[in-house]
Amino acid sequence: MAKAVQTKAQTKSAKAAVTKSAAKKPARRRTAKAQSTPSKEELLGFYREMLLIRRFEEKAGQLYGMGLIGGFCHLYIGQEAVVAGVQANALPQDSVITSYRDHGHMLACGMDPKGVMAELTGREGGLSRGKGGSMHMFSREKNFYGGHGIVGAQVPLGTGLAFAHKYNKDGGVCYTYFGDGSVNQGQVYESFNMAQLWKLPVLYVIENNKYGMGTSVQRSSSTTELYQRGSAHGIPGAQVDGMDVVAVRDATAKALEHVRGGKGPYILEMLTYRYRGHSMSDPAKYRSKDEVSKVRSEQDPIDNLRQMILKTKAADEAALKAIDGEIKAIVTEAADFAKTSPEPQLSELYTDILVEV
Repeated sequence: MAKAVQTKAQTKSAKAAVTKSAAKKPARRRTAKAQSTPSKEELLGFYREMLLIRRFEEKAGQLYGMGLIGGFCHLYIGQEAVVAGVQANALPQDSVITSYRDHGHMLACGMDPKGVMAELTGREGGLSRGKGGSMHMFSREKNFYGGHGIVGAQVPLGTGLAFAHKYNKDGGVCYTYFGDGSVNQGQVYESFNMAQLWKLPVLYVIENNKYGMGTSVQRSSSTTELYQRGSAHGIPGAQVDGMDVVAVRDATAKALEHVRGGKGPYILEMLTYRYRGHSMSDPAKYRSKDEVSKVRSEQDPIDNLRQMILKTKAADEAALKAIDGEIKAIVTEAADFAKTSPEPQLSELYTDILVEV
């Protein structure tokens, strides 16, 4: 059989086709790093907010161990830079919705620490009058729509909130937070499709802390670059160093230019890490102590921010120590309030179950 002869023109044409095909492939993104140094006021604001979240969560863990917090309790320790950096870009008309690991988001939205802690302990002084607990807390005043216990359930709800922003023409964006354990849920992709189809003002924030309830991303997801999950719908995304609050702030600002510009949703994958188990009842034996210690020593978001503050002379050790004391007092006051606030009356079972409009 005679061999096929390929002309120079055919060879040149084939090479051009390969080059063109390669050009269409999406370039591999680098993890977004900080682009600018924030002001002294911003740095100290970040430090105060992140430290409040951590000390609050540590105290919540103590109260849980004392039996004062019932049910589930999911702590945000280690992930503080994500919500602090994202919410630094928020406007008053924006809304927030997240999963059951929600205490940090509440505090970053400006909710009263006393009310949050009292809600954790199921007391009348809680922000949901003791009926929501750790996972289901709301504040219409702060445009915070929960805390949701069903994995991924907040994503379609957040998409609906974004629809409301567009329908009402109020200029708001819905910050919809969810974890790496939620990204394989079908309702997430249904939401992506609708959000892009209708160009809804929603920022999807994936808090990738490397593990779901007890399964690593590598074992649960066929593709681990989660910011690309919206590519089938034409939704752009970026991967961010979620342990660097300044990097989070910068990446969020860039994403919001797209969203507020009427171009539809955007996905930010925050590479972060939780130091504690999935919940307080999780011994976290699926990862080694050395792994956790390495992250704590090399990537801790608060320690790294502290070093940045000292290096840029935004504050000295004495000033930071004074902030630490202020935060400790706030958290102690919140815990005391939660302990002394009465339990809700039985009549509360019949309130807030119907809204007349």
